[in-house]
Amino acid sequence: MNQPTEGKENELKKTLGPFMLWGLGVGYVISGNYFGWNIGLAEGGTWGAAIAIFFIILMYITFTFSYTEMACAIPRAGGAFSYAERGLGKQLGFLAGMSQNIEFIFAPPAIASAIGAYFGIFFPEWDVLWIGIGAYLIFTLLNVVGLQIAATFELFITVVAVLGLLFFAGVTLPEFDAANLNVKGFHKGYMGIVAAIPFAIWFFLAIEGVANVAEETINPQKNILRGFGSALLTLVILCVLTFASAVGVGGWEAIVYPDETGIASDSPLPLAMEMVVGSDHSYYHLLSFIALFGLVASFNGIILAAGRTTFEFGRVGYAPKIIGKVNKKFKTPGNALLFNMIIGIIALLTGKTGEIITIAVFGALGLYILSMIAFFYLRKKEPDLERPFKVPVYPLFPMVALVIASISMLAMILYNFMLALLFFAMLIGSYVFFRIFIYKP
Repeated sequence: MNQPTEGKENELKKTLGPFMLWGLGVGYVISGNYFGWNIGLAEGGTWGAAIAIFFIILMYITFTFSYTEMACAIPRAGGAFSYAERGLGKQLGFLAGMSQNIEFIFAPPAIASAIGAYFGIFFPEWDVLWIGIGAYLIFTLLNVVGLQIAATFELFITVVAVLGLLFFAGVTLPEFDAANLNVKGFHKGYMGIVAAIPFAIWFFLAIEGVANVAEETINPQKNILRGFGSALLTLVILCVLTFASAVGVGGWEAIVYPDETGIASDSPLPLAMEMVVGSDHSYYHLLSFIALFGLVASFNGIILAAGRTTFEFGRVGYAPKIIGKVNKKFKTPGNALLFNMIIGIIALLTGKTGEIITIAVFGALGLYILSMIAFFYLRKKEPDLERPFKVPVYPLFPMVALVIASISMLAMILYNFMLALLFFAMLIGSYVFFRIFIYKP
């Protein structure tokens, strides 16, 4: 592999400690507790979705520990791209990087759409689309100005969003009734488990973005592990609490279908809260307001991570070099952030929120699969590479992550065939461009 040669002027500034990394790791993901996951209940019922979530939690635990080993050994902004290129070579490294780019570039426009919708609850006269575009402009600028500012803001809104989920659980758990879990609990059989997998992934999508700020982390060999581990533990606890609290008050149908139209809701937690206290209660409005913090936390956090993935692509010459330039004043990947914003706004204008989310999940699974393959190759090719942290229970952990991610990819293709074609068209099209115009054996 050709390692990039860059001077001090093209290096990112180190500012992050373990607490900031915890805030980023939780913040990237936490919007998944507030919307999206409940659609999996319609596919698998309570128990079908719960089984899917169990296996996805297992995948993320084993994947995160394996990914952390590579992040500590190779602390670069490219994340999966850097690991796969080093372990598998330029061609598969490129595909891993593109999968990562697709995940991180396409997740924010879906969240921007949800931000617009939530704002519409309080300001119905505002145009939802323009709210989403405004969010893009504000948070891209925030990340251009400086990582420390963006990460500090991320930490604040993440803490608020976590407290919001604990508040929700505190109000609804006293009304929990185990009988509600069994109402159509397994109504589509075993195939319902498979169909619910993509929505279970939404609970944890993008936590791997912690690795993309490794270059900007103080003592990354120790702090990446602390940040990753504490973030994952927090998210597993919140996932279980949110699932049980929301379904337990009235059954899964009540938090998926709010009316007779049969259209799935993007706000399951307010629906559950309404069953407990009513829609006029201050708790209901407070939860709806705090949910906005959860959406903003993930939106800002993924924009931050996406900037690093695109930046690394440009820095090593797999994209136009201008994208891989560091802003001289703020020492941030400003050009990459602006490029991602343009693509994101174009996606936002399509109005296809569900489809955009699905494409982002395809990108994530592609990243997970290629990362775990790279993990095994790095262990074989570079046994003497300094690894400040080594995954426990090797080779079981990375193998479990690889198997579950592969099954999940097959499930996604089965239930979203046309979007799968679109995802692979983007991947193959960019790869053909790479081979013709960039690749040098």
